[in-house]
Amino acid sequence: MSPRAPDEPVRLTRIYTRGGDQGETSLGDGSRVPKLDCRIGAFGTVDELNSHVGLTLAAGPPEELRAVLSRVQNELFDVGADLSVPYGVGDGRLRVDQAKIDELEGVCDRFNADLPELKSFVLPGGGEVAARLHVARAVCRRAERETLAAAQEVELNPLVVVYLNRLSDLLFILARSANVAAGGDEPLWKPGAAP
Repeated sequence: MSPRAPDEPVRLTRIYTRGGDQGETSLGDGSRVPKLDCRIGAFGTVDELNSHVGLTLAAGPPEELRAVLSRVQNELFDVGADLSVPYGVGDGRLRVDQAKIDELEGVCDRFNADLPELKSFVLPGGGEVAARLHVARAVCRRAERETLAAAQEVELNPLVVVYLNRLSDLLFILARSANVAAGGDEPLWKPGAAP
């Protein structure tokens, strides 16, 4: 077997290994933990979030959104890699850093600048792309909560929680932007009113 190239992060020759049949799995550093370990729950939800971003991409968003979401998908693998390796400052592992959060904030500002001012809460829905983005946003919030819970038990990179918090903001903004781009009205909450 030839050695991996630097741009080849993994080489999978077999998908099933039977290594998890007894309810354990490996973290990114090779250590074994129960599949119910808090880190597994956190990065499992990040993986679920990534799947919802993929579903959104499959729905044919405008190119400007597609470029952002494609980058987010890759970054979510970085987030999962960060969560999957026990945290140690200066350990040389792939970690979420402030630059990634700054980039998200820049994208939030760019897309939000063209949106109308909100006068009520937005109901999840509208067009298909927007609705899928709202589902992704809700899963992102759960990933954030699970990461916060995990951080109560083990040391984690604190910037992961910040990244997920900012990403949920971005997904909300992109959902609004998708509805505006599709020419539809945003469904707004009308307290006490039935549709």
